[in-house]
Amino acid sequence: MKKFFALALALVMALSLAACGETSTSGSAASGASSNKTLKIGVFEPASGDNGAGGKQEVLGIQYANSVTPTVEINGETYNVELKIVDNQSSTDKAPTAAQELVSAGVSVVLGSYGSGVSMAAAPTFQQASIPAIGCSCTNPAVTQNNPYYFRVCFLDPFQGSVMASYANEELKAKKAYVLTMLGEDYGSGLGTYFTNAFEKLGGQVKAESFPEGTSDFSAYIQNAISFGADVIFAPSATTYASLIIGQAASAGCKIPITAGDTWESSVILDAQKGTDQTVYCSTFFDENDKSGSAADFVKGFKEWLNADAQRKTNNGGNDIVAAVSALGYDAYMSAIEGIKLAQSTKGEDIQKALFKVDFDAVTGHITFNETGDANKTEAFIKQATDGSFTFIKRQSVES
Repeated sequence: MKKFFALALALVMALSLAACGETSTSGSAASGASSNKTLKIGVFEPASGDNGAGGKQEVLGIQYANSVTPTVEINGETYNVELKIVDNQSSTDKAPTAAQELVSAGVSVVLGSYGSGVSMAAAPTFQQASIPAIGCSCTNPAVTQNNPYYFRVCFLDPFQGSVMASYANEELKAKKAYVLTMLGEDYGSGLGTYFTNAFEKLGGQVKAESFPEGTSDFSAYIQNAISFGADVIFAPSATTYASLIIGQAASAGCKIPITAGDTWESSVILDAQKGTDQTVYCSTFFDENDKSGSAADFVKGFKEWLNADAQRKTNNGGNDIVAAVSALGYDAYMSAIEGIKLAQSTKGEDIQKALFKVDFDAVTGHITFNETGDANKTEAFIKQATDGSFTFIKRQSVES
């Protein structure tokens, strides 16, 4: 009987050891299969408010980039890159709260925002937390001024304003310009000032006016432009106002070309211009028909990715037109990845230092950052809204 119990005990111990051995092996395998760590990238963009349409398109570019490059190697370990997306609601008042949400989530770097005002409102929050931010299309110079933690992949408003003034003067033969911006709006008022200064230096005359937030009737402003004898209207503004300006100008029989900056490269503008005789131009960062570098591959892949999901297509305005801000969102994400690889760290302060060394061929052109964190860009694309689509007109520099 004792021998039986001893034998049984030995059998139980053997089975237990075998089971432990199986668990250990299985655990090791499971650990290996799920050993990837996580690195969080914050996405600080508007999904609502005046700039919600553009913000959604910028996010699409970031999300597509994440699908193309979902991991990054740091010190021999693979990290899954997780996007933490917040809606800053196009509001400078709400921006700090949205920014703090990203800080609390433990992100290593932030991308955004569409809209310079919200970017500037959030900048101190990111800087205090030592988290670098990479703007996609926020073009106001003040975004990066005195903030070593803010970078951007787009050109700046002084350049963009000068480009559009040169285009109006050289191509449209304009001698008089009517400039219309929203009162107190950082992007539009800043760009309007840069355009005005450049246009006047070229010998032109400018009449500038501002409309209050919430304006829906622009008929008086349009008549003022006509009475001034303007050869061109420059009206950088949010797309919600832009569609009203275009539609009411067309209804008034206005024959003056209307121009603006990068925010007007939007399906909202195409819908407003479609079916009218109104001439509309904008400057922007990218053209989907550009065949140089990696642009063609990006366009092909992005369109396939968009069309594979109905909600993505809806967020893009209901079509598969590749917005320049989507290309910039893609480049901002890839710039972050390049910075992380150079830093070999998940710490914000390490990534911030590494970003100044980023040097690679991106979709919107070669990207390096200067001492203020601004991308070194020298050209803009001029496009015309033509009955439901954008037609590429030319590459325009200040000197051309």
